[in-house]
Amino acid sequence: MRTVDFRKRKYSRFVRVCPVCGREAKSKLVPLALLDEELQKLIRANASNASNFQAACERCVQLFDRAKEQILKDAAVLKDGSHVLSIPLRLDADERFTGKGVTIAFLDSGFYPHADLTTPVNRILAYQDMTAEKGELASLFKVDAASWHGMMTSVVAAGNGSLSNGFYRSMAPEANVVLVKLAKTGRITERDIQAGLEWVLENRNRFNIKIVNISAGGDAEASYLHDSLSQTVEECVRQGLTVVCAVGNSGHLPNHPVYPPASAPSCIAVGGLDDQNSINRARRGMYRSSYGPTVDGLQKPEVIAPAIWVPAPILPNTPTAQQAALLEKLDKAEDSELQEIIRANQGIDPELDAAVDRPAHIIRQLVVIKIRRENVITRNYKYVDGTSFAAPIVSSVAAQMLEANPDLTPQQIKRILILTAERLPGYEIDRQGWGVIDPRRAVEMALSLKRQSDSEAQKDS
Repeated sequence: MRTVDFRKRKYSRFVRVCPVCGREAKSKLVPLALLDEELQKLIRANASNASNFQAACERCVQLFDRAKEQILKDAAVLKDGSHVLSIPLRLDADERFTGKGVTIAFLDSGFYPHADLTTPVNRILAYQDMTAEKGELASLFKVDAASWHGMMTSVVAAGNGSLSNGFYRSMAPEANVVLVKLAKTGRITERDIQAGLEWVLENRNRFNIKIVNISAGGDAEASYLHDSLSQTVEECVRQGLTVVCAVGNSGHLPNHPVYPPASAPSCIAVGGLDDQNSINRARRGMYRSSYGPTVDGLQKPEVIAPAIWVPAPILPNTPTAQQAALLEKLDKAEDSELQEIIRANQGIDPELDAAVDRPAHIIRQLVVIKIRRENVITRNYKYVDGTSFAAPIVSSVAAQMLEANPDLTPQQIKRILILTAERLPGYEIDRQGWGVIDPRRAVEMALSLKRQSDSEAQKDS
């Protein structure tokens, strides 16, 4: 894809803050008049909160220029003309690294082999059903209430966006995954999580597992000095596993508790960011995630990542998938086709069935309302929220870092994420820890450590 080099141009006008990303400009802004018409429209549409503006920073122009063709072709469009942006785009991920050669283990209630993990190459190295004595593989293909959560967390971390031509991909779309099913229903106990972690410890070398993602919480607050799950987390880290845990969604409660395993000292506990589906730093706010201090006085979370407006796959062959496909079809249809489409799909959505004889403009309004209410992006993807989906975003960055520098220890990964994070102004430190992850800076620091290590090795040889 063509890359525009604006560093060679000189401009007389200087604007201090970019109206698109909200960052302080380090150099003069690029006049939009110098850009092609499609790129101008794209930048304006995705800065709809800003008033009429005539320039943007070089970083934003480069960002949208790199992604222009794919956004215009594959991104879902909101009613205000902006686009449903992918997580790599919103966080400005380093596209050079895809988690290749790194294995992430997921502990969750259940899973499904989604196309974003299995095509064109199946990257599911192993599936372990902790609830089954035999025939465990069959449960991977079973579509039930326990399947959707783990399917979403694994795809948010390692999906390649195959059902969106690669647009709604993760930051580690080439990472391998190991899926560990913990429960027959959506309810996961602390004992379930510990059993899953112990299995990962026993099989880490067999599948070259480097990262463990846990988007589940234990039963109650507990000191890591006496809690066996927390001690198992500590053992995982000692054995070279980076353990990433969702901190929980109880920030709105008076005591906002942090449960094990997220309260364990050595894990990376992840809280939630609300970035408003935007690259504008000025629009960032906090999600209602849990926070410390823990009963041991530890700061949790350490970092935050997007926990709302997160594109995630819809579980195939479910009523939700049927409804999303129907809504997408109606949204794209002509007014004259709406009633015929609803009649041909009776039984999928009772509200649409009841409105089949209403005028087209009423049906159109209902479709728009339902798309927003059901968080539908396309027939294959929807918005999800919760720190369950912030944690796998951090896991995907850790996979990028390990691809860039395979010698990183779990302690180094945690420290780099902390050092490169960006604090949200106006929010308590307790709620956000060291702030929002910065994937590009984290990968660059990982590379810097590798260059330093290589240089020292050459001097010693």
